[in-house]
Amino acid sequence: AGAVVALLLLWPMLVLTEFKPWLLLAPDALTPSLRFLADFVPPRLDAEFLALVARETWRTVAIATAGLTLALVLAVPLALLSVRVLSISALTGPMAPLPALVRLLVRWLLVVLRSVPELIWALVFVRVVGLGPTAGVLAIALTFAGMLGKVYAEILDSAELTSYTVYRWECAIRSSAVLGFVGAGGLGQQMDASMKMFEGAEVATMLLVFMALVWLADRISAWLRQRLA
Repeated sequence: AGAVVALLLLWPMLVLTEFKPWLLLAPDALTPSLRFLADFVPPRLDAEFLALVARETWRTVAIATAGLTLALVLAVPLALLSVRVLSISALTGPMAPLPALVRLLVRWLLVVLRSVPELIWALVFVRVVGLGPTAGVLAIALTFAGMLGKVYAEILDSAELTSYTVYRWECAIRSSAVLGFVGAGGLGQQMDASMKMFEGAEVATMLLVFMALVWLADRISAWLRQRLA
């Protein structure tokens, strides 16, 4: 019975997303795919290319490490400011208006930071600081500061497992935006097209939609915490 209900709920979603896995086996799709996979063998192993790979691998690790470190520096104070249980004014009763406003503004800031995909931050910083690792470090720092600040705040608020599941759904929304840039459909693909046409207004609208989706997930998470408390 559960499987039937799940299928009935899933089927309209599959139809809406035009999920047609059998198209992968069509000759016009299968032949290029096999040709592409065949190009994987043999891998390129000459010394010059391996040196290039090693250098870029180290640079990738350095960007990730520096970005995450900067994200921690931002996330920890933001998480502490956004948690109600650590507010001194809340210990004696209702939170005072000013701390409550600061807490709300910080939570909105965390929503903004994790709403914008790191790819978008990278494109912005490339225009500001130019090509190079700096843009990657800043993009990772801002996005992961929002993520880590959210997780740390949830932990400090003694959130339930369900709340974390909703948060992962929020991350899936972000990931779907990034995947759209490689042709996976959705708002991300449209945003990619709009950015290539330099349609800033269209991009701004879609970013606001992403922020609204993240805000909705945040509200669902808060509601579940109240219901499960």
